Amino acid sequence: MDVETGEDFGPWLARQLKLAGKTQADLAVELKLTRAAISAWITGRSTPRPTVMTEIAKALGTDVGTVHTRTTDTQAGLPITWYHRPGYPDGGRDLGNAAAFAFDADVQVLARETCQNSLDERVTENGRPVRVRYTLHELTGEALDAFREAILWNDLFPHYSAVSEIAGSQKVGRVVDAGVRDMYEKGRLVLLRVDDYNASGLIGDDYADGKFAAVVRRQLESLKSGHGAGGSYGLGKATLWATSALGLVLINSTLSESHEGRTERRVIGRLELPWREVDGKPYAGPAWFGRPDPDSPGAMVARSWWADEETVASLHLTRESDEPGTSFLVVGAHDVASLEGNSSDGDEEARDEEDSEDTRDIRKMHRRLVKALGRDFWAAMTGGGSRLPLLEVSVRALRNGEVVVPEEQVDPSAEQPSRTRALRAHYEGTTVDRLTEAGQVAARSVPLKLPQSGGARGTLGTHQAVLLVTEAANDADTPKNQVHSLRGNRMTVKRAGATNLPLGTNPFQAVLLVGEAAGESAPFAKEAEDFLRAAEPPEHDRWGQTEELTLRWSPSAYRRINMLTAEVNNAVRELVARPKRSSREGGAALRKALTVKTRPKAKLPSGPVIPVLDGLDATIGDDGEWRITAEVSIPRGDEVVPMVPVAQLDVRSGGRPKLDWAELVALEGCEVEDGTLRFVPGARRAKFQGSTDASSHPVRTTLTRLVLELRAGKGE
Repeated sequence: MDVETGEDFGPWLARQLKLAGKTQADLAVELKLTRAAISAWITGRSTPRPTVMTEIAKALGTDVGTVHTRTTDTQAGLPITWYHRPGYPDGGRDLGNAAAFAFDADVQVLARETCQNSLDERVTENGRPVRVRYTLHELTGEALDAFREAILWNDLFPHYSAVSEIAGSQKVGRVVDAGVRDMYEKGRLVLLRVDDYNASGLIGDDYADGKFAAVVRRQLESLKSGHGAGGSYGLGKATLWATSALGLVLINSTLSESHEGRTERRVIGRLELPWREVDGKPYAGPAWFGRPDPDSPGAMVARSWWADEETVASLHLTRESDEPGTSFLVVGAHDVASLEGNSSDGDEEARDEEDSEDTRDIRKMHRRLVKALGRDFWAAMTGGGSRLPLLEVSVRALRNGEVVVPEEQVDPSAEQPSRTRALRAHYEGTTVDRLTEAGQVAARSVPLKLPQSGGARGTLGTHQAVLLVTEAANDADTPKNQVHSLRGNRMTVKRAGATNLPLGTNPFQAVLLVGEAAGESAPFAKEAEDFLRAAEPPEHDRWGQTEELTLRWSPSAYRRINMLTAEVNNAVRELVARPKRSSREGGAALRKALTVKTRPKAKLPSGPVIPVLDGLDATIGDDGEWRITAEVSIPRGDEVVPMVPVAQLDVRSGGRPKLDWAELVALEGCEVEDGTLRFVPGARRAKFQGSTDASSHPVRTTLTRLVLELRAGKGE
């Protein structure tokens, strides 16, 4: 059996001397050699004899095997500790990480962001999918005590106490204070670990540009450059810390590219707390758990270290193989939505009556993770023909190392049966032009006309997206009649109901493949990826107007997306419409029996005409917002009055509360300018879509009714 060797001897020895606080001259004296001999080892001009290796091990306080293999640092010298960033000299205070406020403390949001990141970091050379495992692990009793000892809880506690003292004045402090009290009062701590395999890992230096520094050291930095990448804002990693009630995440990464001659067990922790004062000394916010860097001033700054197997086991960071990827451990995971309860969980709740409240919580979190992963990543988990799945995902729940919920691999055909069938048919080349039998999948090309960048006029080219439509299964396919839109990494970006469907339409489901999801060989696929990626907000849950879209293309570039939406809705209506009856079925005979009298054309009104609301389709979105699609009838006239859509809640008495719009998008026959609908001259009908701002809702949306009005002028 070959002995594993890691880093070159010279750089390894130089670092061990720094960690031990020794110089080359000190080592030369202990080994009774010249300083020139030590220098030759450091610079790589020579290596010590095996007998000398034993003496080096004694001088460094380690075993000879560590000196021979050099896959880990010696345990001598500076110990693993916490480094807390000192307060700013100018007195500035950060009362929390702003990036974390972009997301809710919700395991479903965490699943979407972390799984997207794993997809983006997939190693593509081997053609295998990236495997992601979510583990909920509840610790109590001795297991909890051992874990707190491993993370040096006694060193952290004064900082948490300082935060608790100011908890009433800011949000982060209240969350952390509640997390600490929950741990002590209930005697439990929930860990949520996210492991990915066949991913790149956190490669790069601790401080210089690279993936490690982007995740561990910096905020709002995204190094994803591929066209098919899901993320672009550098915000997704903040969901890890947002989901921790203690603001603490530990990391163990196996690298796809060696760093310092090694790849396995690169470990570090990061703590996110607000400004605080401990023993009269101010601290700015974040802290890091690692080995003191001897190259930093006073050896104060903590950097990552190459941990041994015993250490990663005590930190609950042991990985199942040496396959590259990263393990993130969210310490004190909490899920606000899970704690609020869910009516759909009723059957399982009844079966869990004899379980403790704590166990029931992790069961809920387990179910919500499975549901979210199946909803957002079903397409990435689907293969067919020559196309392989990009992703495999599983979820499990433990308590003190014992299984609470067995590991469950998310099955896309169970979570999204109709859409999975449609995508497989597309990959296998078995789609049809029109639906005539049960189980068929109809395909249609839909154009996306890409604008010129930099505000230039004209069209760069036309990308042909692929629309797939099939009948809805009777099991898990809810809600019906929806279009799921996705691009290169096959994560569902947009979910929207089809509009203006003919009466009596059979329930269906649809999938829109855009960009590289439509095929890397599709014309302008990479350009479409770039364009749509810029049109996504940080949540990556829709396409519309964004600042990046305006800066890189133009303020009106979003209209190309509106045109795509209109084309998709038209194609869906054509594919699901029932065949019209032939004129031979009595139509001609009926026309002969009728006498049609013509009327003179009515004169156009000379004054302004007021459009009226003619149709409304409204649903409640995942975040509790109202999502509407409205149709407007426009009378004939020389001048059409601009109208302002106003969303209100219906109440029994008093004035109706007005809701703010998060988004208003014109689909046809109109344009949206500063919340006002301006109608295209000559158009008789118009259509627009909108989403309300859930934060402006005074009560939960499911308990309300929506009223939509069109008001002239500025909406008074």
